[in-house]
Amino acid sequence: MAWLRRDRKPSQRAAEDIDLDSLLALVAESRGYTCVFAVDGHSLTLRRDGRPDGQADGPADGAADGLAQERSSDGGHGEYGGSGGHGASWRAGEGAGEIVVRLTGLRRVAGRRTREDWPMLVSEHLAHAVAVAGDPIDVCDLNQVRPLLRTRVEAVDEVADLTRVVGRHLNGDLVELLTVGSRVVRPEEAGCWPVPPGQALELAASNVRREERLSVEAIQLSGTPVSRLTGQGPSTATHLRWLGDYVPVPADGVLAVLPDPYTLLVYPVTGIGAVRAIERLRVHAARTGGLSAQVYWWHEGRLRLIKADIVLHGGQTRLVVAPPPEFARVLARLAA
Repeated sequence: MAWLRRDRKPSQRAAEDIDLDSLLALVAESRGYTCVFAVDGHSLTLRRDGRPDGQADGPADGAADGLAQERSSDGGHGEYGGSGGHGASWRAGEGAGEIVVRLTGLRRVAGRRTREDWPMLVSEHLAHAVAVAGDPIDVCDLNQVRPLLRTRVEAVDEVADLTRVVGRHLNGDLVELLTVGSRVVRPEEAGCWPVPPGQALELAASNVRREERLSVEAIQLSGTPVSRLTGQGPSTATHLRWLGDYVPVPADGVLAVLPDPYTLLVYPVTGIGAVRAIERLRVHAARTGGLSAQVYWWHEGRLRLIKADIVLHGGQTRLVVAPPPEFARVLARLAA
C-alpha cells in the first residue's frame, strides 16, 4: 500500500476553505438541497433533493433556520433584502431547477470573521441566494451593477449591524452606505468585485453626481436665510463633496443639517450670524425628527458635529452649544 501513499497528492486548498465548504453543504442539506461545488471553489450549485422544505434532518446549532425565508431585518436597516441578485442565478435543470451561488465574496468575509460567526454568515448567504434566484441582476457582477451603484446616508444607530453593510462613516453618527438601486450591498457581494469597497463607493458617488441633480431653494428659518437642497434619491448628503456646484461655499465652510436623506439645509459661515444660524438649524432639525437632529460643519471635505443640546431649565428653553475646537476658533476670529 506504500505506492498508494506516494501517489496521493496533498490538498491544495486551505483548511478554512474546506471547513467552510463542509458547513455550506451541511446547511444546504438541512434545508432540503444537495450542493455541488465548482472545481475552482468559486461557486456551488443547489439542487432540490426531493424533500419538502423544512422536512430536513435539522441544522447544526440552528445555522440554517433562515433558508426558507430571510431574517425579518432584511428590507430594513442592516440586513437588506429587496430586488437584485446575491451572486445567485437560476437555471433550468432537472425538476424544479438549479441555483448557482457565488462564493468568492463569502470566503473573503468569512476570512475576516471568527468561526463562531460562520454558521450565521452561511445561513444568510444561502437564504438570500434562494430568495433572489432568477432576478435579472447579479450584484456580484460589477459590470452589471456599476451604473446602478448609489449611496445612501443613514444614522449609525439605525443600522442594525455595521459589519453586514458596505459603507463609510461621514462622522460618528452618520454613515454613507453603498447601494444597488434601492437596496444596500452586502459585504459578500462586494467581495466578489475586482475593486476594494472604498473604490466602489467612489464609483457610486460618481454615479450620484452624474445622474442626480439637486434642486436649490432659498428659504427662511425664523428670519435666518438658508439654502435648501432637495434630491429625488436618498443620496443628497453625498452632494456635499461638490456643494460648490450649487451654492457659494466660503473658505470657512457651511453649517448643514440633514433632516432626511433627501434634504440638505446649508448656511454659509461668513460672520458671527453663524451662531444664530446654529440655533435655527438645530430647532428645525429637531422638529422634523428625521435622519439627524444635529447641526454639522462641512469644511475641507469633512462633516463635523457641532453638538447643540436643547435644554429646558426653569420653564425656559435654551440651546447649549459645544462646537469642536477648530470651529470655535473660527467663530472667535469672525467675532473679533
